[in-house]
Amino acid sequence: MVMTPRSVALAAALAFALSACGGKEQAQGGGMPPPEVGVVKVKPDSVALQKDLVGRLAPYRSADVRARVPGVLKRRLYEEGTDVQAGQVLFQIDPDQLQASLGQSQAALASAEATYANAKAAADRARRLAPAKFVSQSDLDNALAAERSSSAAVKQAQAALADARINLGYATVRAPISGRAGKQQVTEGALVGQDTATLLTTVDQIDPLYVNFSVSVTELEQIRRTRTGAGTGEGEVEVILPDGTAYQRMGTMDFSGDVVDPATGAIAMRARIPNPDKRLLPGTYVTLKATLGEQGNAYLVPQAGLQRDARSAFVLVVGNDGKVARKDVVADRVQSGNWVISKGLAAGDQVIVSGIQRAQPGQPAKAAPWKPADTATAEGPAPAAAAKDQAKD
Repeated sequence: MVMTPRSVALAAALAFALSACGGKEQAQGGGMPPPEVGVVKVKPDSVALQKDLVGRLAPYRSADVRARVPGVLKRRLYEEGTDVQAGQVLFQIDPDQLQASLGQSQAALASAEATYANAKAAADRARRLAPAKFVSQSDLDNALAAERSSSAAVKQAQAALADARINLGYATVRAPISGRAGKQQVTEGALVGQDTATLLTTVDQIDPLYVNFSVSVTELEQIRRTRTGAGTGEGEVEVILPDGTAYQRMGTMDFSGDVVDPATGAIAMRARIPNPDKRLLPGTYVTLKATLGEQGNAYLVPQAGLQRDARSAFVLVVGNDGKVARKDVVADRVQSGNWVISKGLAAGDQVIVSGIQRAQPGQPAKAAPWKPADTATAEGPAPAAAAKDQAKD
């Protein structure tokens, strides 16, 4: 192919233009501005020491209602599953046999009192005649002994009568505490209380309720290590119901054990939950957000700002010189969407939360206040926007 002078000139002009464009792009590339990142400025503060735990609800008080005397159960006098008051009659045991025993005790007391009256009259007569020597000392001693024996018999008969009255009272079975009465355990006509105290039903007091849970020894040590003293929220417990909703009333810590269960390696704890509307039921497993005190000198960092590698957990910060730096930290736990950092940060640090992929340690970065919405859009367009752009292409 033979090139004409005109074509040679065109080719030279095109090569010069391409060379100029490439040089301009290189010049622009070398002067790109630093990437913009979203940061939060952290400061130390007292953070509520919260733990997410699992517990089980239990009655505040629970009483077994048992037959304390032998007899035939005649009838039930309450509605199963309803609230009863202390002293309310729940069951009636046939009292005929107990009434007969009471009559026998009354007769035995009357006989003992008559015997005592005769013995006392004889002893009084012997006392009057003894100074004149009309009775022997032996007869006096016998009369006095008979008086004492008959007096003791009267007291014994009185005790037997009181016992018979108590047993007759047990034929009317009453609620020992106020609460919700459970299912009847024995049907009418059954013989109860013959050898053991037969269980008839159970009464549970369900306002308030206890919630029993446990913490491991490691968690307890962490609590003791980080607590700085009593705070306004110390000992508060929030109950999360099985459907995921939060119970509207807060509970308070009621008991903390000091003995480790050798089977589980955990320590038992308990909280008390108000339940005036009877919405909570004993035996239910619930999730707890327990506030066990306050942790001082802690930093809150959004979850997106914490990273981990083989060395440790770390965050990236923008220093006063405008450059990115790595800081290794100790992250204790996640709480309300933030990491609680106990070591590694200083007051005023600007922790990078969005745009982390564009930040490189040792390189400059432009810090801007972080907004929660920045996390979703920091690394690119939203999925819907990206799909729309692809459709246009």
